[in-house]
Amino acid sequence: MSSSDIRGKDLADGSSRSPGRDQPPSRYESQKRRDWNTFNHYLKNQRPPIPLPHCNSNHVLEFLRYLDQFGKTKVHLQGCMFYGQPDPPAPCTCPLRQAWGSLDALIGRLRAAYEENGGSSETNPFASVAIRVFLREVKECQAKARGIAYKKKQKKLADSPSKGDDDSSSAGFLTFS
Repeated sequence: MSSSDIRGKDLADGSSRSPGRDQPPSRYESQKRRDWNTFNHYLKNQRPPIPLPHCNSNHVLEFLRYLDQFGKTKVHLQGCMFYGQPDPPAPCTCPLRQAWGSLDALIGRLRAAYEENGGSSETNPFASVAIRVFLREVKECQAKARGIAYKKKQKKLADSPSKGDDDSSSAGFLTFS
């Protein structure tokens, strides 16, 4: 198979692998393709089916709510005696939901897949304000239900000295001295 044949195959199947390589797709690329296929399958199964060009943020929100039924994260309801407790001492009947982090990663992959498959960034339903607001609300709701405060991390200033201790709150940030 020539490199032009591989390039044509990659374009046809929505893959973003580099042409001429016989490497399997990365885990991220495989997951992105599965997520994209799942979303397209969801749209086709709607009554009436929704063509991708007519998809908007409302369809994406419905898809995210549909996925909640397959979630594995316990989210306590406000009336639950364990609401706000990170480690409840006993089981309860509160529902299992998709975790915020999983939804956030899913939207990131679908956003990229949409544009890789011919959609424009201006019309990308996965990049809409409604989706960002939904994700923020899910994050806050799940944090309150589990008693965990999510605080925005602040970057350290370039001219501030490094403490040199094992402060886990600074993990992932580079400091330049």
